[in-house]
Amino acid sequence: MTDLTLNTSNAPAAGLPVPGAAVYPGLDDWRSLPIAQQPTWSESPSFAPTVKELSVLPPLVFAGEVDVLRSRLAQASQGQAFLLQGGDCAETFEAATADKISSRVKTILQMAVVLTYGAQLPVIKMGRMAGQFAKPRSSNDETRDGVTLPAYRGDIVNGFEFTPESRQHDPARMLKAYHTSASTLNLIRAFTQGGFADLRSVHEWNRGFTSNPAHSRYEALAKEIDSAIKFMASCGADFEALKTVEFFASHEALLLDYERALTRIDSRTGLPYDTSAHFLWIGERTRDLDQAHVDFLSRVRNPIGVKLGPTTTGDDALRLIEKLDPNREPGRLTFITRMGAKNIREKLPSLVEKVTASGAQVLWVTDPMHGNTVTSPNGYKTRNFDDVIDEVRGFFEVHQAQGTIPGGLHVEMTGDDVAECLGGADPIDQEAFLTGYESVCDPRLNHKQSLEMAFLVSEGLRQSK
Repeated sequence: MTDLTLNTSNAPAAGLPVPGAAVYPGLDDWRSLPIAQQPTWSESPSFAPTVKELSVLPPLVFAGEVDVLRSRLAQASQGQAFLLQGGDCAETFEAATADKISSRVKTILQMAVVLTYGAQLPVIKMGRMAGQFAKPRSSNDETRDGVTLPAYRGDIVNGFEFTPESRQHDPARMLKAYHTSASTLNLIRAFTQGGFADLRSVHEWNRGFTSNPAHSRYEALAKEIDSAIKFMASCGADFEALKTVEFFASHEALLLDYERALTRIDSRTGLPYDTSAHFLWIGERTRDLDQAHVDFLSRVRNPIGVKLGPTTTGDDALRLIEKLDPNREPGRLTFITRMGAKNIREKLPSLVEKVTASGAQVLWVTDPMHGNTVTSPNGYKTRNFDDVIDEVRGFFEVHQAQGTIPGGLHVEMTGDDVAECLGGADPIDQEAFLTGYESVCDPRLNHKQSLEMAFLVSEGLRQSK
C-alpha cells in the first residue's frame, strides 16, 4: 500500500496532509467544459461542506494497488490474463449488507474459477462494487399518474421512492456513498484475504444454491480442482498462493464532484490518483472528447475504461486513445464494447482493425448487457439471456477473425437468485418478475445465469487460444 497525501502546490510534488482538495495542474480544467448527467445540487447549502469533508477523508484505495491493477491489465491486453468485471447495475445503501456483498464476491470467485480452470489463464477479479452508486438517465424527469419528479439517479444523488422529498438531489448523500464504499471494501478485503477465498474451499462456494445444469457442471469442475490440489499437496507443494486473491473495485466515474474530491497526490511520484476506486470508466453518454468527463479522467493515473456503443467510429476510438493514453501505456486504457447482439459482428471489426493498425495497446472487453435491453410484455425492463450470450460469442468471433485478443467480460450480475433477465439453463420467464425482480435500475444476471455465462466464456477462450 502507498501513502497518498494532499498536494497544495502547483508542482507535481508530494506534500503534507492539509485541509482542502488536492491541487495539481489541470485537475480542474473540466469545470469550464460542457458536462452531462450531473445533479442539480451546487446551490444547496450542504454542497460546499460535503465536498470539503470528502476532500480530507482517507483514500478508499491506494496508489500501489492501482499500479498493480494497471500491470495486470497490461498482461490481459497481451493475452496473458483475462478480466472479469461484475456487479450491480446500481448499488444501493440498503443492499450493502454482509450477506449480499459476500454472495456477489462468491459468485465472481466462482466465475473466475471456471474461467481460470477452463481457459488456463489468470483471471483479474474486479467488482462493480464499493462505488457504483450513480447512474446516467435518458431523461431528467419521471412521470407517474400525472405527477412529474426528478428521475432516480442512484443512491448517491437521490432516493428511489417516488416522493418529492426522496427525489430531491442531496449532496450529503456523497458522504453516505463514501462511508458505504469504505465498509464494503473492508468486507471485501476481509473475505479475499482472510480465508474465504481459499481455493481449497471451492466446494463451499456452491452451497445454498438450488441445483441446476450450471451448478452441476460447477460441482464436477470443483471435484477436478480438489483432486489436483490433493495431488499437489501429496507432492509437498506450497499453497500460500491459493489462500488469498486480488480483488479490485471499479465504478463509472459519473459524478465529477465526488471523483474530484477523492483525488489525492501520490507521495512517491507526486502524481494524481482518483482514490474512489482502482478502475474507473466513462459511459457511452459522457465520452464526448471535448467534455468534462474525458478531460478529468485523462489527468489521473488510474486505469481508465470507455464504453463504446454501436455509433462509435474508428476515428472516435483513435481520438479517445490520443486523449486518454497519449503515451500508449499497456494497461492504461480499456475499451468496453456494448454493441448489442444484432450489431456486434457488423460494428466491432472496423473499430478493432483501426485501433490495431494505430499500434495502440488497449484492452478489449465485452459488455453484453447494455446493448440488449428490452421491455417484457408485462412491462419490465429486461434482457434475454440468449442475446447476451450471442453478443459474447460475436465478440470472440470478431477477435478471432482479426487475430486480436478478447481480453475481458463486463457484466451486471448479482449473487442472489433474482428474476430479472429472461432465459438461461434454468429458465426465467416474465411471470417470475412479479416476485423476483429487485433491481432499482437495470436487470442483472442472477447467480445461476452468471455461472452459466462463465462456462460459455471459458469455452470461447479455449477456442481463441
